[in-house]
Amino acid sequence: MAAPSAHLPRDPDAPRVPADLPPLERDADAPRHDERYAEATLPWGDAAGTEARGVTIETARGEGVDLTGARMPMLTLLDVALRGGSLANADLRGASLRRTSLDRLRLTGLALTDASLQDVVLRECRVDLAALAGARLRRVVFADCSLAGSALQDLRAEDVAFERCDLTEVDLTGARFVRTTMRGCTLDGIRDIERLRGVGMAWSDVLAAAGAFAGAIGVRLLDD
Repeated sequence: MAAPSAHLPRDPDAPRVPADLPPLERDADAPRHDERYAEATLPWGDAAGTEARGVTIETARGEGVDLTGARMPMLTLLDVALRGGSLANADLRGASLRRTSLDRLRLTGLALTDASLQDVVLRECRVDLAALAGARLRRVVFADCSLAGSALQDLRAEDVAFERCDLTEVDLTGARFVRTTMRGCTLDGIRDIERLRGVGMAWSDVLAAAGAFAGAIGVRLLDD
């Protein structure tokens, strides 16, 4: 892990996932309540609508996993790499994600209310209209993601980086950010944009978002 600085977020630890993992040995077309799945490639390409509480997944890979609309509260992911597939409209409230990477997943409408994300990287994911209210993020990276319209009320973010993300109309009411950066992000229509106090941004990004910041503090624009 890179050494921390006073202002820049610390890098997340990468998932500890072997390059080659066997498929699950037992029949498992979909996750089941309170089951633990470890050291395997996940086969859930057609598991939309699954209902399974308290599932634990450790040291696993998944390609094209489809858990659209799944109800899996209290899910635990540890050392997991997922690529492609969908968790759109899934209910993962209270989940714990640690050393996890999510690449090119559809996460529209995902519920991660009161979840804990530590050492997590999301790349090229659609996280629009998602619910992260009350979630706790530590050493998390969002890269080339859309979070448009998502609810981040009372979010607690420490060592978080948003890189080239669409944050249009995100609700930041009550959110708190520590050692957080935003680079190349769209900030139009953010609710409670004042919550970005202390977030690190490049000057070019500050200028691009000048209208949003001016509106937040009540600046009255004059005709040239």
